[in-house]
Amino acid sequence: MDRFLTIEAFVTVAQAQSFAEAARQMRLSKSVVTARVQQLEEFVGAPLFHRNTRNVRLSEVGQAFLQDCIDLVGRTDALTDQMRELKGSLAGRLRVHALPGFTLGHMATHLREFQERYPEIVLDIFVNDAVVDPIKEGFDCALQIFRPSSEDLVERKIFPLRRVFCASPAYLARHGTPRHPRDLLGHRLGLYSGYPTRDKLVFQGAPQKIVLDLKPALLSNSVHLLNEYACEHAGIVCIPTLVASKSLVKGQLVPVLPSWPLSSFWFSAVYSRSHRGGAKLRLFIESLLARYSDDQPWDTALIAKGLLTPTTNIE
Repeated sequence: MDRFLTIEAFVTVAQAQSFAEAARQMRLSKSVVTARVQQLEEFVGAPLFHRNTRNVRLSEVGQAFLQDCIDLVGRTDALTDQMRELKGSLAGRLRVHALPGFTLGHMATHLREFQERYPEIVLDIFVNDAVVDPIKEGFDCALQIFRPSSEDLVERKIFPLRRVFCASPAYLARHGTPRHPRDLLGHRLGLYSGYPTRDKLVFQGAPQKIVLDLKPALLSNSVHLLNEYACEHAGIVCIPTLVASKSLVKGQLVPVLPSWPLSSFWFSAVYSRSHRGGAKLRLFIESLLARYSDDQPWDTALIAKGLLTPTTNIE
């Protein structure tokens, strides 16, 4: 019996609260994960879980030793990563949950450069707009715009995510151009459903801040769909500049209410305090910071054309 593998299986099942989900995360069969946990239970002479057809919950013994087991797995992963890093041969899998708005159109070049430098690291990138708990879902980190949901998570801020209202010139010629945020109430609007503030928008124009609760005609979890919706002259949309930039630079879309900038969010890497990804995660986050923290190319292009102001207000 490999004690480390049995402890790793126990930790993964406990965090996922499911043998099937733990097996998916570990890329093993459910029977293998079950067998490893059973081996550990036989070795300690006590059940670690109470099982029924609906859920899996920790036993008293499992609860007592879970945190120590989490720390052990984390320290072991970190130690082996450090040993391999010293030899210049970091290897293994890094699981990352990332927003489509960032990954589609921006991340592929970064991934290529990262893997050219660390060819033995396997990147498992899950692209989805859902807000996840990276610990429970088995990710080494989540790239998101929401703050950490628990004290067990750490947030590393990477870059400010700026948003703009924009529309096609044809739509504005037909329906008029808003001059004040409240003018938006008379337009067909497309909004992203995943912003932390939902449909409440904060405009930072002088001399006062305006807060509006807008009613969208189209609500979507896809900022790319909203960009295309605006390019089809269908309405005014509120989307991140990292998605809107190309359309704005080409003139397919134009900014709406540029003198009333919206508050921004931080795009961050959120991960467990136990730093489950070890050196691999540290290097991955450092590579993101090196590429994006000082210069977001999508914003630089808009600022150069006078379509965006250099300043930003961050939530």
